[in-house]
Amino acid sequence: MDPKDTDIRQLIPQRKPILMVDELVDATENVAKTQLTIRPDNWFLNEQGQLTEPGLIEHMAQSASAAAGWKALQTGQQDPPVGFIGEVKRFICHSCPQTGSTLHTTVTKEMEVGDVTMVSCETRVGDELIASTLLKIAIEKS
Repeated sequence: MDPKDTDIRQLIPQRKPILMVDELVDATENVAKTQLTIRPDNWFLNEQGQLTEPGLIEHMAQSASAAAGWKALQTGQQDPPVGFIGEVKRFICHSCPQTGSTLHTTVTKEMEVGDVTMVSCETRVGDELIASTLLKIAIEKS
């Protein structure tokens, strides 16, 4: 099955109005790629119509969640795992994207120990790197 053919709501627990990933574009064992088009009704916009830094972090975290959801779906789980951001490290925001921009995010699994995963994230608009971070994510035990 191709990740692009999967409804994002099967992969992550978040729902509107805080759904921050439109599509899982590609996924392998250690790397996932997502995208999000920023709409005017996004909760994380500032007065100038830009996605704020907390919105970028939430998008990156949900991108990591989509990768975990894809992995769970491949192993036969029906519901996406619920994760919590345990730590945000080295967050750098080069620019806040405008409404209408499409974010392309790459999530790379750096390390996994038990129920905790460390991922690096890079978000781009076109070829421009707009943000990057390391996230430590704890997965809720079922």
